[in-house]
Amino acid sequence: MNPLFLLKNVFSRAFERKWVFVLLFLAFLCSTMCGIVFAKTPAFYDYNFRICANFVEQVCFSDKNVFLIFLERTAGSAFLLLLLLAAGIHPVGLAVPPIALIFRGYTFGGMLTLLFSVYGMTGALICFTICLPVHLLLDLVFLCASSLSCFRAFRFSFCGDDLKELLSDFLFFLALVALICLIEMLLLLTLFHPIGNLV
Repeated sequence: MNPLFLLKNVFSRAFERKWVFVLLFLAFLCSTMCGIVFAKTPAFYDYNFRICANFVEQVCFSDKNVFLIFLERTAGSAFLLLLLLAAGIHPVGLAVPPIALIFRGYTFGGMLTLLFSVYGMTGALICFTICLPVHLLLDLVFLCASSLSCFRAFRFSFCGDDLKELLSDFLFFLALVALICLIEMLLLLTLFHPIGNLV
């Protein structure tokens, strides 16, 4: 199948009912803002700091081979993608996408705040070159996958073309996730890992 046709087909279905995508996006955006606002509160600071420190130390300035980081990051994103798409098998599963997106948005907001406040200029560099673009690209994939699940949940059947469409969507989004994580790997290799290995 033509990749451009597949791209157009998947995204046209994801945006077929724009209000669903907009609601999911607003939930993600509001949770991100809450993460920024409450990042330094005692109840959440330690948790946010651990996430931020793990990203800086285990991804950006790690001595680990960047290809292994690529595999780990791709596998983690693929697992979340699988959950979001599997949620479309039954209406009960539709609780999963908003919860996952709100949690992801909240931790993203907290991470952005601590990158600037704890790591200073180094954190700003990490934010604008790695964290922000890669995270937002993955979020777009997850939002589209969630939107498709919302359409699919009330009509899904394991018989016929529904299962085939679900598998096709998963493979398509998985390829996008792998591409985004590959870009992240190249950015890490170019910008951070030579520095990390020196220090």
